[in-house]
Formats: sequence, structure tokens, C-alpha cells
Amino acid sequence: MSGDRFVEVPYRMLPGETLDGLLEAFVTRQGYDTTDTGEGMSGWVVELRRQLERGELIIAHDLRTETTEVMTLAQWRAFGRDLADDEEEG
Repeated sequence: MSGDRFVEVPYRMLPGETLDGLLEAFVTRQGYDTTDTGEGMSGWVVELRRQLERGELIIAHDLRTETTEVMTLAQWRAFGRDLADDEEEG
């Protein structure tokens, strides 16, 4: 994916508070209803940790913008295609 711009970050390398913050930002960005789980935001964080363990989500760090995001595999793949398209045009 786009040269050396992006690095996949193993979730186990992140401190718990950092990982929780990234997962909470993902929940907010995706517009999840935090009442769905009956446990609020913490219920979503637990579910998303399970998805990370199953490899359904990844954490990607953008070396250019110095941002780190949680993404679904579909988002990761689409993001990579969009970047490749942008680089071909530019």
C-alpha cells in the first residue's frame, strides 16, 4: 500500500488506554449507537477488541500525517485503492 507511508500497528503493542481511545474514536466516527450494546461505549470497545483479535479490524499509522486510525479491512483496502488512484493522477 502506497510505499512506506502507512504502517500497520499491532494492537497488542499499544497501551490499554491508547487502544481504548482509538476504539472510542472509531465508534464515534462510524456513528455507532452506544446504546446498542446495553453497556454504552465500553460495550463497543469490548466488541471492537474482539474484532481486532479476529483480524477484522486493523490499526494503521500514517507516517505523513502522523495520525493513527482503526479501520475495517474493507476500509483499509478501499483507502489503499484511493491513495493509489490519487498518486497516479498526481
